[in-house]
Amino acid sequence: MLLVVSLVGGFWLGRTASSLDRLVVARFEGRLFRVPSRVLSAPTILYPGLDVKRIGLRNMLLRMGYREIGRADNLPVGRFHWDAHSLRLHRRAFDHPARAEPARLVQVRLQRDLIEELRDVQTGRELGALLLEPELVGAYYGPDHEQRDLVRVGDVPGHLIDAVLAVEDQRFLDHRGVDPRRIVGAALANLRAGGITQGGSTLTQQLVKNFFLTPARSYQRKFQEAIMALLVEARYDKNSILEAYLNEIYLGQRGSTAIHGVGEASRLYFGKSVRHLELHESALIAAIIQSPNGLSPHRATESATKRRDLVLRLMLEQHRIDPAGYEAAIAHPLKVAAVAPEPREARFFLDALRRQLPIYYDAATLTTEGLEIYSTLDLRLQAAAAQTIRDGLARLEKQRPALTEGPGVLQACIVALRPQTGEVLAMVGGRDYGVSQFDRCSQARRPAGSVFKPFVYVAALEPVDGGPLITLASHVSDDPLEVRTVSGPWKPRNFDRTFHGTVPVREALERSFNVAAARLGQQVGPARIADVARRLGIESPMSEVPSLAIGAADVSPLEMARAYATLANRGLRPEIRTFEDVVDPRGGTAERQEIRFQRVLDEGTAFLITSMMQGVVDRGTARALRSAGLQGPIAGKTGTSDDERDAWFVGFTPELVVAVWVGFDQPRSLGLSSSQVAVPIWARFVQEATGGKIRGRFVPPGDVTQLDVHPATGALAMRGCPESRSEFFLRGTEPATTCPEWARRPSRPWGDSEPGERGPGLIERLFQQWLDRL
Repeated sequence: MLLVVSLVGGFWLGRTASSLDRLVVARFEGRLFRVPSRVLSAPTILYPGLDVKRIGLRNMLLRMGYREIGRADNLPVGRFHWDAHSLRLHRRAFDHPARAEPARLVQVRLQRDLIEELRDVQTGRELGALLLEPELVGAYYGPDHEQRDLVRVGDVPGHLIDAVLAVEDQRFLDHRGVDPRRIVGAALANLRAGGITQGGSTLTQQLVKNFFLTPARSYQRKFQEAIMALLVEARYDKNSILEAYLNEIYLGQRGSTAIHGVGEASRLYFGKSVRHLELHESALIAAIIQSPNGLSPHRATESATKRRDLVLRLMLEQHRIDPAGYEAAIAHPLKVAAVAPEPREARFFLDALRRQLPIYYDAATLTTEGLEIYSTLDLRLQAAAAQTIRDGLARLEKQRPALTEGPGVLQACIVALRPQTGEVLAMVGGRDYGVSQFDRCSQARRPAGSVFKPFVYVAALEPVDGGPLITLASHVSDDPLEVRTVSGPWKPRNFDRTFHGTVPVREALERSFNVAAARLGQQVGPARIADVARRLGIESPMSEVPSLAIGAADVSPLEMARAYATLANRGLRPEIRTFEDVVDPRGGTAERQEIRFQRVLDEGTAFLITSMMQGVVDRGTARALRSAGLQGPIAGKTGTSDDERDAWFVGFTPELVVAVWVGFDQPRSLGLSSSQVAVPIWARFVQEATGGKIRGRFVPPGDVTQLDVHPATGALAMRGCPESRSEFFLRGTEPATTCPEWARRPSRPWGDSEPGERGPGLIERLFQQWLDRL
């Protein structure tokens, strides 16, 4: 009987071990971990003139894991000292595919809150700028919503390995997967307690439990755990087992994301790579393995400190550290980086980035391969855009309660680009990503309204087919207009329901006169307008009908931002970029998104329309921007669709393009114009982005000249002209008539000389005007 039992038991044990061995091999020799790809922000740039209070530099440094200390001398890496007039920062080294930086000790001289000077302390050299390392924007998670930063044993500091072994498995290098001494000790403790209260699990057994088994405590599970631990140790070396453990162990939460592995824990608790950990920091990570949530240093500082000190004491007793190292480490107060949950608003950008990645970066790849994607996102601007939308919509609803009644919720979007590169700096596609993931910046197509009008004026200003149709000194009729179409007569109306007669082209755009734009559109033709729009960056279908001139086209805010970026970039159309590089887990660049642009408009015409759009801000429908305190060069255009269903403002500075749209997903009237709706939101965002003082200027290119003209006629203003104003012209299109002599010439259809006409004596008249100015 005993023989039969032994044979049956041996057969069962053999089958069980064989089955478990197949599980072990399949896991260890297949994909050990599913690692979400992480997205990093663009590096923050510090430069003279930057307002450190506005960008929240102190909080940014703390969020990134830097520590503020009370002395400036002998400042260790990762520390900073801030006093009334300066900041001394020992910036950490960081990797970046295009802009890797070594560690650097920098003195930042401050004048109130403005950076006055940056200086390298070691070399004494003044710096034009200083880069700070990119921050985590978010990740592409799988169904388990876990995050890891995979490490190699060789990259992990020895004191971190010693700390883990000291407290979790001090005989790890000696046993074969199961440690009889620990089993006996745990068994005695369980007998005294009358149940299973602790286990004698080795580090290998813990790994097996996490990989293959449930957390339930039972003798059957412990038996399976022991067999599998023996199998793992029989097949794989200690370094492989230790590396798997260091990458698998659960170590806390970042919001809803489970943090696994010492690499990601180092980023969570200290804001830095595991290779830069100090002894006391390694001890803390080892300490919280027992209970990551119960010993969380963010919530249970006292308990976490006691457990850390226990780990340090065990390391000393086991001769893993010397007394001097112990005393120095235990004297450190427990300080951890502030938890920075992934901003929900960044999900709009992450979704847009995913759509722009090449097709072979599918969902399975992004959620398992552990790629690092270096994005173009400016986290500060992203947060400002999200807050501006929330505050702006709440203000509108308070002012006009009817907006909260009826179907749907009032929505908005903001997209900000760098015009020279096409980089997306911020993109918030709606009021709340948690409620609606629909991205109104890139996925919605809404009637453009008057933000489309600059394309009409570009078509008329562009010197093609013998010369431009108008100059900036021209006039256009805003009298009633009727156009025959296949669907009947079309009679455009102005927003104010009145007509204004013949007006300067600048005024027509500044005051957004529909009839004047429609009449000009008839002159250049819908096909030409559509061609200009496509060249500038509009990709949505456009019907070549008369009403196209006043914005009868459905476009996305991102398209409109790109088209205006082309104007801001002097006629060079940029490709939209949401990322710079994709780096694989081995550190190699798997994908690079180069800066690409194409000349689609001459510099002179781009400057002329920019000058006209500056008038919209200074004197026209967007003059509220000046009332809001914004100073410096701004060009832009308001837009309101039929029945006030959509409110737009798209504007740009020399360094920034911002498009704002406000409306309902199921269109209904806002009852307000874009000047009341979109412009204040744009103003608030740009105020946050720039501090209200915008740098740079719009510089006239070499093919543009500036002359004085008679405002009423557009004639060249000479001595004796009753009034004059300065105006820009493409070279070769200067007025051929003069004031006071202009009346001697026959009148033209647009009320001035024909563009490009250079009658006898023009050079002499220009010379005379120069003398007059003297």
